[in-house]
Amino acid sequence: MQSTELQLNKILVIQTAFIGDVILATALLEKVHHHFPKAQIDFLLRKGNESLFQNHPFINQLLIWDKTSSKYRNLYKLTAQIRRSHYDAVINLQRFFSSGLLIAASKAQYRIGYDKNPWAVMFTHRISHQIGDHTHEVTRILSLTTPIISDETPQRPKLYPNKSDYQKIESFQQSKYVCIAPTSVWYTKQHAAEKWVELINRLKGTTVYLLGAKGDHAACEFISKQSIHPSMTNLAGELSLLQSAALMEGAVMNYVNDSAPLHLASSLNAPVTAVFCSTIPAFGFTPLSDNSSVVETHKELACRPCGLHGKRSCKIGTFECSKSIDVNDLLNSINS
Repeated sequence: MQSTELQLNKILVIQTAFIGDVILATALLEKVHHHFPKAQIDFLLRKGNESLFQNHPFINQLLIWDKTSSKYRNLYKLTAQIRRSHYDAVINLQRFFSSGLLIAASKAQYRIGYDKNPWAVMFTHRISHQIGDHTHEVTRILSLTTPIISDETPQRPKLYPNKSDYQKIESFQQSKYVCIAPTSVWYTKQHAAEKWVELINRLKGTTVYLLGAKGDHAACEFISKQSIHPSMTNLAGELSLLQSAALMEGAVMNYVNDSAPLHLASSLNAPVTAVFCSTIPAFGFTPLSDNSSVVETHKELACRPCGLHGKRSCKIGTFECSKSIDVNDLLNSINS
C-alpha cells in the first residue's frame, strides 16, 4: 500500500557502516519501497559492501563512499553529487559527523536522522536513539521513517540472492547440512575455537560448512583440523555474501556470533542460533528469523558486557563469557 501522506519521487538512504549494519538497513529499504513503490530509491554505502546489492530489485542507484583512499575528497564529491540530485527525502542511519554532513548539505525537503548526530540541528526531523533497553536495532532504524510513513508495521531485513548465487551452492546441498560462521572482527564477540570444535564433534548425521571471508580461512581451518567430524568443509573465502546467505537459507541450522552472519540469516529468514559472548541481547542485535535462538552464559559476570562492539582481547584474560557457555544449549536449538 502506498503512503497516503506524501508523494516522494527521489529518496536517498545513507548507511556507510559495516556489513551487519548495512544488512539491517535493508528493512528500511523494504518499508520505503512498500509505501513509495514508484519512487527512485538510492542507497549510499561504503566501498566493499556493494556486492550485497547485485541485481537488487528496487534500488535505483548505489552511491559508493571509498573511505580507504582520499576519504575526505571523496566525501566532498558525494556531498556535491547529493546536492545536485535534488532528493525529496534523505534518511541517515548513522550518528556520526561525516554522514550528518551529507544529509545537512542535501537541501532535501525531509532530512531525517538521529538526534545524537553532530549535524542534527540541520535536520528537519530528529529521531531519538537509545541502546540497551532491549529495543531491536531494526525498530530503531524503522523509527526514522515515521516523518514520512505513519504505518508502524514491523519489517525484517531482506537480501536478494539471484539465480547464479543459488546455482553456485547447489553442489553443497546434496544432504542435510549445518552452517557455522565462527569468527568476528572483534575477538570477544566470537565463540572460542575450542567451543566450536566441541559443538561440531557432537553434530551427528549432518554435513558441516564453515563460513567466513577470505581473511577468516585460517581460523576456520584451525577449527576444521581440531575437529573429528567426518564431513566438514571450510568454505571461508569461497563464497560471496549473497552465496553464503543462499546456503544458510537451506541449512537445518546456522550457528553464528553476534556479527554479520547473524543478520545474513535474518535477511533470508534462515534458521539461526546466535551465540552472545561479551555483548548482550539487550543491545538489540538479536536474530529475527522465525526459527531463531539466542545462547549465552548462565553465569552472572561483572565484566559483561565489556562494550557495545566487543574488544580485541578479554580484559581479564579468562574469556569466561564464551568458555562457560554450555554446548547443550547450542544443540537444543537443532534438536528441537
